[in-house]
Amino acid sequence: QAQLVESGGGLVQAGGSLRLSCAASGRYIMGWFRQAPGKEREFVAHISWAGSSTMYADSVKGRFTVSRDNAKNMVILQMNSLKPEDTAIYYCAADGVPPGPRSYRYWGQGTQVTVSS
Repeated sequence: QAQLVESGGGLVQAGGSLRLSCAASGRYIMGWFRQAPGKEREFVAHISWAGSSTMYADSVKGRFTVSRDNAKNMVILQMNSLKPEDTAIYYCAADGVPPGPRSYRYWGQGTQVTVSS
């Protein structure tokens, strides 16, 4: 049973940056998802077990970067040029196949990201 803990969310102005971290209890293929109020959970990014392969939603390509530090069992989501529509609860997830959220077995508790205009 994987344990995932996100951190790094907060309030930022449009155009700003935030860095989300996900500490895992082991080494897994990892994904990031987000869910805005009244909307379904959507795929944001995915990184392979070794970190050599990444995948992004079209809405965040060129602005978000996913990386991992396997020595620390940690996955990072660097978010730049943030927009109000990026406002959501962000979740890290482990052991799944992108982009469908239902394929991921383990989930963190989520961290709120709010982007003001």
